[in-house]
Amino acid sequence: MSTAAILANPASGKDIRRLVAHGSVFDNQEKVRMVRRLILGLARAGVTRILYMPDGYGIVPRALNAITPGIPVEPIEMPMHGSQQDTVLAAGLMETLGARCLVVLGGDGTSRAVCKGTTNVPILPLSTGTNNVFPFMVEATIAGLAAGLVATGRVSREQACTRVCMLDILRDDVGVDIALVDAAVFADVFMASRAVWEMDKVPQLFMTRCRADAIGLSAIGGQLMRIAPEDPRGLALDLGPAGGRKNQAVVSAAIAPGMFAEVGVRRSVEMLPGEIHPVGASPCLIAVDGEREVEIRRGQRAGVRLRTDGPWVVDVPRVMDKARELGLFSRRHTQITGGLS
Repeated sequence: MSTAAILANPASGKDIRRLVAHGSVFDNQEKVRMVRRLILGLARAGVTRILYMPDGYGIVPRALNAITPGIPVEPIEMPMHGSQQDTVLAAGLMETLGARCLVVLGGDGTSRAVCKGTTNVPILPLSTGTNNVFPFMVEATIAGLAAGLVATGRVSREQACTRVCMLDILRDDVGVDIALVDAAVFADVFMASRAVWEMDKVPQLFMTRCRADAIGLSAIGGQLMRIAPEDPRGLALDLGPAGGRKNQAVVSAAIAPGMFAEVGVRRSVEMLPGEIHPVGASPCLIAVDGEREVEIRRGQRAGVRLRTDGPWVVDVPRVMDKARELGLFSRRHTQITGGLS
C-alpha cells in the first residue's frame, strides 16, 4: 500500500500582517479547491491511500464533497487543541502510519511545525501563508502527481528531493526549537502578535538561505548574497539603524507583503554546519521563521547552529522531468499507421 498525507492549515494566510502590511487573505474555500485537485493528482499517480490531518473547518471533507477519488481518504485519529502542536503531532503520526510523502498547505510556520514532527518523510510544501519562503507556488494538480510519484516509489526520494538546511535554536546549550528559513533576535520580552516587523528591535538575524527575490526577513540577507537551501552554509548578520555607523551596509528589503525596511548591516558572518553563533541579547525573544516563539530569560545563554540534515523537500519540476524520462505518463506505439502533414 502506498500512502500519501495532507496537512492543510485553515489558519494560514490570516495573521496580523494582513493589518500591518498589505498581504492578501488566503481563503479556506481556495484551500478546499486546491485539496480537491491535489487528491485527484495523488490518485492518478497511483497512491492507494491518503491520510489527512483533521481540522475545525473540514478542508478535506469539503473537498471530497465534489469528487470520488476511488481510494480511501482517511483522517488520522488524534486529539485536537487548535494549536501548532496539532500539526507537529499529525506529522509524526503520519510517518508512523506509513506515509511516504507529506503535502503541506500553509506558510513558513506550518512547514516548520511539520518538520518538528518529522524530517524523514519527504515534504511538498504548497504556499498558502503570509511569508512563503520555504513553501512554493505550484498548481495543486501537478503537486499531487509529483507527491504521488514519490509516495509510490515510482520516483525515488534521492531522484525527487533536495535535503535542505535548518537552524537549531539553543538555550543554555540545549536545542529548544528549529527554524527552516531564519531566526531573528527580538530585543523585547513581549510575545504580543508573534509576527515580526519592527526591525529597530532586531539586533541579530540568522538565515539558512538568501535570495534577493524572497519575502520576509531572509530578504535582508538576499540583498547581500545568494545561498541556496541545500548549500552547507548560512549567514549571520548583526543589524542596527540605517546610517547608524560608518562603513556599514544599508539594505532595503521587502520584509512582509507591501512592507519595506531599511536596516544597517554592521557585520556579516558565514555560518558553517555545527558552529554555534551566540545570541548577544538577554533577555530577549527569538523569532523563528517570522514568529516570536522562543523566550530567553535574563541570565540564560542562547545560540543558533546550522544543520545540514533538515527535511527532504520534493522538487516538483525534477520529479515530473524524471516521470517523462521513465515514460510514466506516456505510451509509445510500436506501429505508426499514418504520418503528420
